Amino acid sequence: MLNPTVVVFPYGEINISSQLLLYKTHLNHTYIVTEETPFHPVSHIWPDHPADRGELIIDEQIFTVTDCVVGAIDRTGELFIGADIPVKREEAGWQFVVVHQIDALIELRPSQTVMLRVDKDYQDSLSRAHSGAHLAALALNKVLHQDYWRKQPDRNDELGHHHFHRYAEETSFVSPDTCIDTYRLGKTLRKRGLNSDDVVTNLTVIEALVNQQLAIWLVTQAEIKMVCKGPYLTDSRYWTINLDATEICMPCGGTHINSLAQLISLTVQLKLDQAGQIIMTTQTKATKAA
Repeated sequence: MLNPTVVVFPYGEINISSQLLLYKTHLNHTYIVTEETPFHPVSHIWPDHPADRGELIIDEQIFTVTDCVVGAIDRTGELFIGADIPVKREEAGWQFVVVHQIDALIELRPSQTVMLRVDKDYQDSLSRAHSGAHLAALALNKVLHQDYWRKQPDRNDELGHHHFHRYAEETSFVSPDTCIDTYRLGKTLRKRGLNSDDVVTNLTVIEALVNQQLAIWLVTQAEIKMVCKGPYLTDSRYWTINLDATEICMPCGGTHINSLAQLISLTVQLKLDQAGQIIMTTQTKATKAA
């Protein structure tokens, strides 16, 4: 029976060899699944973190990986890719895998060895942005906690602050050294107790306070770890860090930096768009050592 893909990107591995599990051709693409991979795929459910870039080396030929997505294999061995996956991850008899796309039609042999090589600079730029986005969300929750809620909502974040980020987030998009989060300010949030009008009025002040908090955390150079509950793509992974003397552990399947020492700066900008939503742009800059 096939297993889900073993993923090694949480451990910083970027260059491995692995056996071919299966492949599929369609139009001018070949979709390749190996037993292990250092590539982070884009999720078909919450596509906030882009696919890694890199190359596959097969029979001494180098192929650019033009996309990397989640796939699912049914009991018959049929591969479904991305939006075509018809089941949830817990469906019995299905195995979820990482699918590497190359823009060429090639024939492969069963159990053939494939070399997989990730573009580390690109992966690192996404890792900085994703870790920065987690910190920005925690800082935003902390700033809003004291003065912008008129009653206690049901959910707090890992630092014990009212979870504005979880309640209000509409979309999140990671790109190199940047993450853009969109937050709605509607009736539901007001019913939960958020003083939305005050948030809008004081957005510049809130931005300054969030950046002040991020600067305080950045000085700590806190270590970041990915805690994995298993080796497979479908196993839970957790982003962990110690902030304000509190051990934070939150579910996250993305790639991340190992320490705040890898960032020389971490800042946010808060703006209101025409639809009345808050746009938070988080930007990071790497230290020379990173």
